[in-house]
Amino acid sequence: MTGQAVDIGPWQLAVGLVFVLAAQGASLIWSLGLVRDLAIGTVRTFAQLLLMGYVLQFIFRMDIAWVTIGVFVVMTAAAAQVVHGRVKERRIPFLIPLSVSMFVSFFLVAYLVTAVVVRAEPWWRPQYFIPLAGMVIGNSMSAIAIALERLLSDLSRRRGEVEMMLSLGATPEEASRDIVRQAMRAGMIPSINSMMAVGLVFLPGMMTGQILAGADPMAAVRYQIVVMLMLAASCALGTLGVVLWVRRRSFGAAGELLLAHGRPE
Repeated sequence: MTGQAVDIGPWQLAVGLVFVLAAQGASLIWSLGLVRDLAIGTVRTFAQLLLMGYVLQFIFRMDIAWVTIGVFVVMTAAAAQVVHGRVKERRIPFLIPLSVSMFVSFFLVAYLVTAVVVRAEPWWRPQYFIPLAGMVIGNSMSAIAIALERLLSDLSRRRGEVEMMLSLGATPEEASRDIVRQAMRAGMIPSINSMMAVGLVFLPGMMTGQILAGADPMAAVRYQIVVMLMLAASCALGTLGVVLWVRRRSFGAAGELLLAHGRPE
């Protein structure tokens, strides 16, 4: 049996600040130096989410395709910038491969879910497309960052091994195959671990939110199953596209590895 969602007002939000104060207290006691970061993070959380709430209300009322797609493009571009900032390597230009691979893989998965699985009419209906695309982007960008960092760091660290294989006649693809495989595994393992533990160890955010909003638990479960499969696919496709494209950029026209020994400064 479903019920009405319990609304959270300004006073309830204010009470929620107690949790942040507790975290800041722990930081002070243990000299973690995180009091300022927690305060800034709290302010940004309130500002960004409240702003997004007003923006989404406006977008939902407009219900225009190009606006929905525009929001998706902005979200993907922001995610690409975040991943680009996390990866320290700068000797190989990878922002364009990263952005294009993320856009193509994320859009493909979000479109298939909204149009084929959920069967929203039209498929770009913002109430469905934007939240689902947001989950795809938010969860997959961490996997891509891990895979990309692993690829570039291993190519640099194992440069001698790669160059030896190249000197023996191996192609760049053959010389870096094991490194590519390990990078892709590193990116995909977190999503696989989530699939192993979901429901038994933790209840995901979307499912919990639907239940709190009064949805039938079984309906929430079905949506969450689709989301977990969707995230696994987006992590795999995004990681595959980025890793293969950046791997190609890591070698020159003559097949030489462009990365030097050691970590970038």
